[in-house]
Amino acid sequence: MKTILHITQIGQWEEAKTLGIYRADSLDTEGFIHCSESSQIVQVANRFFKHQKGLVILFIDADKVKAEVRYEEAEIGELFPHIYGELNIDSVFQVVDFESGEDGLFNLPQEVLNLS
Repeated sequence: MKTILHITQIGQWEEAKTLGIYRADSLDTEGFIHCSESSQIVQVANRFFKHQKGLVILFIDADKVKAEVRYEEAEIGELFPHIYGELNIDSVFQVVDFESGEDGLFNLPQEVLNLS
């Protein structure tokens, strides 16, 4: 199983469970949902979500995603997974709370370490 990760607000995830699909804001503005590999998740969190509260990490089975998944180069030269379309929630096999420390920075949750 190939696992990709996505950071979102707990409220957005709760709404997605009700709807049966998840739509990130980036789907409307950029045409895809941003995701990360386990080695990228802290870097992404500290760059884009510093000091934010109420976040969760969605653990996604890439093989179960019905929309197209593409690995594309980001501005830093790494390949990041992007989901082109709505995320079917049955592809999410785990959801983990993701809180920053007192300094506003994130550390790798044990659940992500266990993916290795």
